[in-house]
Amino acid sequence: MGPRRQDDDMDGRKGDTGQNGGAGRKGNAGQEASSGRQGNAGPVVSAAEDDAPDAAGPGRSDAEGAEAGSGTVPAPGADQRVAAVRRFAAAGRRWRAAQLIGCAALLAVAVTGAAVALGAGRAPVTVPVASSAVDPGVLGGGDLDASIAALQAHLRTQPKDSGGWATLGLAYVEQARTKGDPSRYPQADRALGRSLALVPDNDQALAGRAALAAARHDFKDALTYADQALRQNPYSERALSSRIDALVELGRYAEASKAAETADARKPGVPVFTRYAYVHELQGDVVTARRVLKQALAGATSPGDIAYVSAQLGQLAWNQGDYRTALTCYARALAADDTYLPALEGRARAQAASGDRTAAIKGMETVVSRYPLPGPLVELGELYEARGAAGDRARARQQYALVDAWIALARANGVNADLDTALAAADHGDKAAALRAARAEWARRPTVHTADALAWALHVNGRDAEALPYAHRATATGYRNAAFLYHRGVIELATGHRTAGRASLTAALRLNPGFSPLGATEARKALEATQ
Repeated sequence: MGPRRQDDDMDGRKGDTGQNGGAGRKGNAGQEASSGRQGNAGPVVSAAEDDAPDAAGPGRSDAEGAEAGSGTVPAPGADQRVAAVRRFAAAGRRWRAAQLIGCAALLAVAVTGAAVALGAGRAPVTVPVASSAVDPGVLGGGDLDASIAALQAHLRTQPKDSGGWATLGLAYVEQARTKGDPSRYPQADRALGRSLALVPDNDQALAGRAALAAARHDFKDALTYADQALRQNPYSERALSSRIDALVELGRYAEASKAAETADARKPGVPVFTRYAYVHELQGDVVTARRVLKQALAGATSPGDIAYVSAQLGQLAWNQGDYRTALTCYARALAADDTYLPALEGRARAQAASGDRTAAIKGMETVVSRYPLPGPLVELGELYEARGAAGDRARARQQYALVDAWIALARANGVNADLDTALAAADHGDKAAALRAARAEWARRPTVHTADALAWALHVNGRDAEALPYAHRATATGYRNAAFLYHRGVIELATGHRTAGRASLTAALRLNPGFSPLGATEARKALEATQ
């Protein structure tokens, strides 16, 4: 339980995730990608549905059909999968039983038809994810959907423009992140491939490959592509940012810190500053993280950058239990861009932690209606459980079911969702599946977040002696995360370390007493039981 920086990466700092955006803020992850904020509110629409059916046949985006004989088509059923999940989500927001049953049946048909293979799981919102590495100025900071349409039109007439294909690929990555639509990733892959076919080793497309790999949680490939891009252009902001993200997500924190310093020297700016701040936060240096983010905000001029950095300051304050400051920061973000979903989500979390559950639920329902990713879905489900009104248990179950559907859709489009699955299933699903996923993820990337997920999965499977070293490792860098301390405290109590367990639970509640709608309550109960 409890929010994390997400591999579903919503906030763009990282590009989970997260996420899921700066090096660790995805979410969730993460980032950055302020350019996609403007496209947050609308429904996901495939490019082929909007423009030039003469240039792109059914199932093909306009740009993909721009060059005769390209043969690039989206994976069969991708749009149907997205539509199924979104129709199910829409029904959930209306709370009418008949619609729920009908939409559940629709999703079941998709599963039966092999369009979606459901997996267990839930992903907390703020697990770090490497960012799409799309900086806030991508495509001029305008409406992302409109920019993509313009690019597609351009590429129909200029299909040999390698830079245009690379930009389109990056835009698809950002669109996937901001709209929670993993079916965009294959489109991004094809567009970037076209760019590299036209001009091999061009740094823009290689940086795009790094961003795409990070978005799919393939951080080894993200690092490889980022290094290749930097060999071509040592000052590529996107590649520098993706390199930091990849090292963070591989658990190579000392190298990530050096990479952040290099990026700051070569290309100072909002995407680098936010990652630099997150690397320091992971080491427990909240003072430096806050100072760097404030410097970034002071230099931000566009509404997108102001919203983005303000939301990061809000997240940092919330993580330290300073809800008043967090709400002030989110208010500033929303004053700059009242549709900016990371700020809407963060505000709802801060409202919940401050005791305003009604406003929190309303706000999170708004977020989920626009951005049905695992983190917000789980948070909303837990808010319903914590409220406990008539029908809330069923509402919560529906949110968790939607998490399963999203994870399945992500996997179908090449996203590694093991961390999401581990955390989701441990609290709200198949515990054995949670442990399998956590072990698999640990083998790929031994980060503090993965250590925490593995520790908790082992705990819920009754293997506390094995869990304890991982719980200790999750907190070893000094990263101040109340959910980690809560998990560690419960595991310490289960292994007979009563004094240490009490200290960890006390520290969790002192740091961030409202860290989770359900977890904070459980932490208090566990602490009281030791009296």
